[in-house]
Amino acid sequence: MNRRAAALALALMLAAASLPGLSLAKQPAGSGSTGLGQVFFPNPVAQLQDESLTDQKDADYPALQPAYRLRPLTNLDGSGFLCGDWACVVSETGDPAYSATNTFVYNRHDDRFEQVMAYYWITVAQNYVQSLGFGSTFPGIDNHPQRVRLNQLGYDNSFATDHPKYELRFGKGGVDDAEDAEVILHEYGHALHFQSSPTFYGAGEESGAIGEGFGDYLAADVSNIVAPTPDPACVAAWDSTSYTPGPVHCLRRLDTDKMYPADLDGEVHDDGEIWSHALWNLRTSLGHVHADTAVLLAQIGQDNPTMHSLATDIVATVRDLYGNAEATAAQAAFADRGIL
Repeated sequence: MNRRAAALALALMLAAASLPGLSLAKQPAGSGSTGLGQVFFPNPVAQLQDESLTDQKDADYPALQPAYRLRPLTNLDGSGFLCGDWACVVSETGDPAYSATNTFVYNRHDDRFEQVMAYYWITVAQNYVQSLGFGSTFPGIDNHPQRVRLNQLGYDNSFATDHPKYELRFGKGGVDDAEDAEVILHEYGHALHFQSSPTFYGAGEESGAIGEGFGDYLAADVSNIVAPTPDPACVAAWDSTSYTPGPVHCLRRLDTDKMYPADLDGEVHDDGEIWSHALWNLRTSLGHVHADTAVLLAQIGQDNPTMHSLATDIVATVRDLYGNAEATAAQAAFADRGIL
């Protein structure tokens, strides 16, 4: 087990015996203003179960109207811009979203819609992480305003970066990436890794595959806690309509038949499907609260982990927090993919 992770797990074992309950609506003490925003919840294809939907050059056409939801925007700083405790839009194409009344209602043809999407879903994700005890019982993970740049890329891609600043950058082309909550959440998964350990991503290919797999897992995990859909293992069904043939559109899936190590091919997104499936097994066995707490805690202090080494740490953390029976179930979740 990673020494730093082991020491942390042991030190927190007793304190973590009683974890805070999940409450996505509850704002942490000291948080700022609350407003209202219009978002996809999590994306039109998954919401409406309609694989025929396409980008149509950012058109706000009639078939998409049932996909919009008005949702509370919590933790705003009161500036009138989309900046708050856990997310801050620092750059964008077009006009920055501004409202003196914290009312941010736009449709997808307006680039400000993506600003609202990014702010809302990052804030939801961090509030969920904090509901598990991170920042109180456990160390905080990315519990500060996450910088976000929108549509600054002239191509269809998004990424998280830790240099020169910790930022999430979302691109455009086809369905603009920040129109899909699960693309936003995937990139936020990388931000959580950067904040868990500066050496999480080392020279090894497997740490990169873990990063991609965890990003896909977090996307499906959080979106299906907040806005459950019939096919939770399909990630980014709306964004992927621009580059997948169908008939079902998924960026990737969390339930493929890939096995470790036989199906490793050296491409981090492909290999990440092995890790994401194992985490999905863990969630199924333990429930999302126990699974996510153990995964997030075990990731702190990791140094270029392999799938085997991190899975071993996660099982040990489950044992420390929840006992032998759940540890046995965790072991089986990773063994199912050949990792342990």
